[in-house]
Amino acid sequence: MTFELGVYSFGNTPRLPDGSRGPTAQALRDVLEAIKLADEVGLDFFGVGEHHMRAMPLSSPTSVVNAAAATTHRIKLSTAVTVLSTDDPIPVFQQLATAASFAPGRIELVAGRGSSTITFPLFDHDEHDYDMLYASKLALLMAVNAGENVTWNGPHRRRPLQDATIYPRPEEPLKIWLGTGGSPDSVYRAVELGLPMFLGILGGSPEHWARYGHAYRSAWAEAGHPAERADVAVAVDGFVAESGTQARSTYLEHEHRMMAEGLAELGRPAPARADRTAAYGPDWLRRYCCLRRFAGEL
Repeated sequence: MTFELGVYSFGNTPRLPDGSRGPTAQALRDVLEAIKLADEVGLDFFGVGEHHMRAMPLSSPTSVVNAAAATTHRIKLSTAVTVLSTDDPIPVFQQLATAASFAPGRIELVAGRGSSTITFPLFDHDEHDYDMLYASKLALLMAVNAGENVTWNGPHRRRPLQDATIYPRPEEPLKIWLGTGGSPDSVYRAVELGLPMFLGILGGSPEHWARYGHAYRSAWAEAGHPAERADVAVAVDGFVAESGTQARSTYLEHEHRMMAEGLAELGRPAPARADRTAAYGPDWLRRYCCLRRFAGEL
């Protein structure tokens, strides 16, 4: 079994001494510095998430990946995730192909649907088209990644592509992960498309999430895909302190405040603190504390 270890970030905006948020520009500068440090200390991977809020203003992960590609030396870089339902797969590919020109073999892409629907009104899409947009755009992204000349038609486009040429090209096709927050349908979609699976975990026990890994690998084997390509990524939040009691107290206080602010910005109520505490259970510290990408068992 082999694995890679890394981290991911949404570019959290720093707090000022009075408790308010600082400039969002500083959050983006901080992310780039974090990526440089991760490269220097030998981590394998850095994932750049997408959100569109003051607390997490990293709304253009491909831009950050490009900046990091030009300023790092060995670390793999990826979006984590690109909210593909409300983005255009052709410029997404072109932007990451540009990054791959600066960092050959180090650029990847996680294509997901996001944890909220905030981008639908922002980019003038209909929420009723949620699944159609994702499925259609993912199919086009895979077609563009497969070759420079693309003939393709799908429901999200008004005009079909006829022998369109898409440049620049990476020296090798980008590795595309299917990002999911735990939908069983997404697990089987990844298998059907022959894509590695990227699990974004916000709570629950390792045993619960291991079932998704087992289901993916079982279905993968039944589909006849090569076993060595059945990669699974696990992205979770984590916290380290002097003791379990201190870690739990400090972390849950911060997480509750962060979720309350973020959900309020989305117009949604925050979960009760008791519910969040119970969601972790007594064994919450057993969860993985970083993003781990496995070639073996989850």
